[in-house]
Amino acid sequence: MGVDIQTLMEGFKTAMQPMNLLWVLVGGFLGTVVGMLPGLGPATAVAVLIPITFGMDPTSALILMAAIYYGAMYGGSRSSILLNTPGDGSAIAATFDGYPMSQQGRAGQALAMSAIASLIGGVIAVIGFIFLAKPLAEFALQFGPAEYFLLMVFTLSAIVSLSKGNMVKGFISMSVGLLLSTVGVDLQSGVYRFTMGIPQLSEGIDFLVIIIGIYAVGEVLYNLVSIDKPKGDKKSVGKKWITKDQWKVSKWPILRSGPLGFLIGVLPGAGGSIASMLSYTTERQLSKRQDQFGKGAVEGVAAPESANNAASVGALIPLLTMGIPGSGTTAVMLGAIIMLGVQPGPLLFQHNGDMVWSLVGSMFIGNIFLVLINILLLGLLVKILDTPAKILYPVIFVLSFIGTYTLNYSIIDFYILLLFGVVGLAMKIYKFPIAPLILAVIVGSDMEQNFRKSLVSSDGSLGIFFESTVSVVLLILTILSISYPFITEMIQKRRKTQDTAGNHHEL
Repeated sequence: MGVDIQTLMEGFKTAMQPMNLLWVLVGGFLGTVVGMLPGLGPATAVAVLIPITFGMDPTSALILMAAIYYGAMYGGSRSSILLNTPGDGSAIAATFDGYPMSQQGRAGQALAMSAIASLIGGVIAVIGFIFLAKPLAEFALQFGPAEYFLLMVFTLSAIVSLSKGNMVKGFISMSVGLLLSTVGVDLQSGVYRFTMGIPQLSEGIDFLVIIIGIYAVGEVLYNLVSIDKPKGDKKSVGKKWITKDQWKVSKWPILRSGPLGFLIGVLPGAGGSIASMLSYTTERQLSKRQDQFGKGAVEGVAAPESANNAASVGALIPLLTMGIPGSGTTAVMLGAIIMLGVQPGPLLFQHNGDMVWSLVGSMFIGNIFLVLINILLLGLLVKILDTPAKILYPVIFVLSFIGTYTLNYSIIDFYILLLFGVVGLAMKIYKFPIAPLILAVIVGSDMEQNFRKSLVSSDGSLGIFFESTVSVVLLILTILSISYPFITEMIQKRRKTQDTAGNHHEL
C-alpha cells in the first residue's frame, strides 16, 4: 500500500467538511464523557450509538465511531487521575501515578500531561498508520497462538516486576487473577468450571466488574473511615498546566511509548491494557528516578497515556486491512461497518481508499479537538476534588453500580462488585499490588486458549514455544523483565559496599 499523497490530501479535504468535523467533535466529546464513567468503555459507547449511523454516509459513520473510540481513551484517564477509578481496562496504568499526583494537589498538571501525551501518542500512531498499515498487518499475521501466549506471559512478567521488593505478593496477586479468569464454561471442552451452580457465571466474571469493584468500591471503603474529617484537609488542585521540568522528564517517555502502543495495538486482541502496562513498566525500568514511580511521577502518567491512545489507532489497522478486530471496540465497529455495506479487507484500500484516508485525516483533527476539549473541561473536572466526601463517595458508589448493571443487566454482578470491593480494601491494607491481578484477569482467558491451541497444533510438544524468532525474542524479554529488578538490586548493593569500603579505607 504505497502512500498516495494526492489521495491522502483528498481524504483530509473530506474530513474537513463541516458535517464530518461535527461528527469528530460529537464523537470525541461523547467518547470522553463515556470513558470517564466506570464500566462504560469505548465498546459500550460505540454499540449504543450504532443506531445513529443507520442511513449515514459510511465515511461519516466510520469517522464518528473512531472519534468515540479514541475519545474514550482520553476520558478513561480522567476518573483514574481524579478518583482512582479507571473508566476502562486501558486506563488502569493512569492510576499508578495520576491519583498520587491528585492527592498531592497536582491534579491539574496530571490532567494536562495526560491530554498532551494522548495527543502526541495519537499523532505518532496516525503517522504510523499512513506509512506502515500494510507491512504491520502482514507482521501481525506471523503471530500464531504460541506467540500470543508468550506476548501475554511477557506482559504479566513485566507488570509483576513492578512489585519491586514485593515480588512474592505480585506473583500471588497475578495467580489470583489467572484463577478468576478460569471461571465459566471452558471454551474447548464445554465443561463448567468454578461456577458454583450459578448460571450467570457460565460466561465468566466480567473483568470490568472486578476493576470497578477493586478500584472504585475498594477506594470508597478505604476512605470511609476518614469521611468525617474536617474540610480543612481538602487537597488543592494546583497549577493547571505542566512545568518545563515536567515536560523535560516526560518528552522521551511519550515519544517512546507512542510507537510501542501503536505496535501492540496492531496485534489483534492485545489492546490498550497491554500497551499502557508495558509502556509503564518499560519507562520505570529505564528511569533514573525509579523510586518516584507510584508516588506521583509525571512521566508515569505520560507514558501509558501516550501508549493507550496510540494503541486505539493501531487497532484499526487489522480491522481495515484484514477484517480482523484488534480489540473489543473494533469488534463492535466491524459489525457496524459491514452493516453499512463496507467490506474490510486487503481490497478496501483499492475500492474505498477515499474512505480510509478521510478517516486518517479525521484522526489528526480529532486528536487536536480532544486536547482542546480536555483543556477547556480541565477547570470543570478538577472541581470534582472540591466535592465534599459525604457527597462524592456515594456518587462514586452509585456510578459503580450503574456501570456494573449496564454490562450484563445481572443482579449477580452487584454481589461480585461488593465482594471485590472488600478484596480491593484488603489488598490496600495489606499492600498487595492490584495491577498484576487486574491484568491477569483481562488476559487470562485468551492466554489459556492460546496455550492450549499451541499444544493441540504441536501434538503436546512444548517445542512450539521455541520455534519462531518472535517466540524466542519474547522468551528472552520475559526472562530479562523478571531478572532486571534483582540485577539492579545486586548492582546497587555492590556499589554501596564499595562506597562503604572506600570510606573505611580513607579513615
